Amino acid sequence: MEETNHIYPIFERMLGRSDKENLLGQRGLMIWFTGLSGSGKSTIAIALERELHRRGLLCRILDGDNIRSGINNNLGFSEEDRKENIRRIAEVGKLFVDTGIITIAAFISPSDELREMASSIIGKDDFLEVYVSTPLEECEKRDVKGLYAKARSGVIKNFTGVSAPFEVPHKPDLTLDTSVWDVERCVSSLLDLILPKIRIKNI
Repeated sequence: MEETNHIYPIFERMLGRSDKENLLGQRGLMIWFTGLSGSGKSTIAIALERELHRRGLLCRILDGDNIRSGINNNLGFSEEDRKENIRRIAEVGKLFVDTGIITIAAFISPSDELREMASSIIGKDDFLEVYVSTPLEECEKRDVKGLYAKARSGVIKNFTGVSAPFEVPHKPDLTLDTSVWDVERCVSSLLDLILPKIRIKNI
């Protein structure tokens, strides 16, 4: 009978995380933006990505547009599907982080349970929670996609902030309010938080 101790021997031959990080000259990290629709999560994420790229750092944004249209295009918006949506995002994010890529996720992720699940999957040492705390009133004023109007009229059910709750994070690593701070100041604060964590010692 063949030995079954190593069912997946390929993992013994795969390069480790440190090999990828040394190649890139950076540590992998997840920056997880949470906040209401219209709070500015994606706007800040895009600006942060551009600034990190300008500094020669490899990063990847994960948001509703590229996740819901691809890997999660079979999911709806039931409580079960929303949980599975975040679980898959976290698993994909972990692969990027383990490859040494600075990963930026921008999702409402409205509950402590969902955010804790994402943190546990990715690893707490590699997970930064950024709460975009822009007030509901300001988010509704922006309402770029007309979602709040549809939620108020009952067209959209279980909409976070209107007919479904948003649990404010207890101890986020950073809080940003885009009704008070402009994008440049938000990115500057993010860089202060991120850059020390992605540096590889002795490099």
